[in-house]
Amino acid sequence: MTGTEQEGMSRRQLMRHGSWFGAAVVLAVSGGAVYSKVAGDDHADPIPGDAALRFVQLSDSHLGFKGTANTDVTGSFSRAIAQVNALPHRPDFVVHTGDLTHLATPAQFDQVKQMMTPLKTGKVLTVPGEHDSVDDAGQKYRQAFGAGTRGDGWYSFDAAGVHFIGVVNTLHLQKLGHLGNDQLDFVRKDVAGLGSDTPIVVFSHIPLFALYPNWGWGTDDALQLLSLLRRFSSVTCLNGHIHQLFTKTEGNVTFHSATTTAYPLPGPGQGPAPAPVTLPAGRLKHALGIREVGYVKGRRTLAVRERELA
Repeated sequence: MTGTEQEGMSRRQLMRHGSWFGAAVVLAVSGGAVYSKVAGDDHADPIPGDAALRFVQLSDSHLGFKGTANTDVTGSFSRAIAQVNALPHRPDFVVHTGDLTHLATPAQFDQVKQMMTPLKTGKVLTVPGEHDSVDDAGQKYRQAFGAGTRGDGWYSFDAAGVHFIGVVNTLHLQKLGHLGNDQLDFVRKDVAGLGSDTPIVVFSHIPLFALYPNWGWGTDDALQLLSLLRRFSSVTCLNGHIHQLFTKTEGNVTFHSATTTAYPLPGPGQGPAPAPVTLPAGRLKHALGIREVGYVKGRRTLAVRERELA
């Protein structure tokens, strides 16, 4: 048995999940259900027209990246923003799940902020990636995007009966992501007064499950966080970092890894390291896809449909 299989998922199972790059993931909540798809899809909208809440997830824009995997990350991020603004329904908010920048320079943070200003949404939320704190434990990130947050940049809020928690697992990492006791205490107190039927959505950059620890694709104290959420019947965890769509369900918790607006990474274990992948000429802009997920409160199974747009 390989190390991947011992972690609960074989390499073959990992490869069965579709991977597409360069688009926003649209999510909605309706009647205790969470649905998702990739923005720009021309197929029928799986999100109910009477959804109580709609929001968009962007991730891993890596502004400042220079390389053959994407020679114009600014242009691809602009196209993702245009996709959001072209949606038939205005999202209640947009969340960026980290690696907004590639090298965490003030100029790169300013560029991201300026580019996201035209988003047609109620508000823009973020959590940091490890590239957003390469030299200062996230201080420049918090100066740019930390207003209203606590600690290293974590926060929570309620919308349409759903409780959202933005966590930071990229500042004190060794090989894996790390949350730390202060943040775990925050979450413990934050959810203490909520009823167990409250839908919970958690934003993070690094996955909150052991997707592929050999590459750092996991969070070492995630189980402590998830134990605080075990009593809730519907928990959805949204992350970036791996630059590909991926869904996993464990009991009452569904994990969705988002695609990227920058460059693809290899699938788990498909190479010596998670280095940027250069696709054949003309393929990057077409490497888009759709993931439709129906998550009904209280059910243990998902309805998942994935389609490649190209």
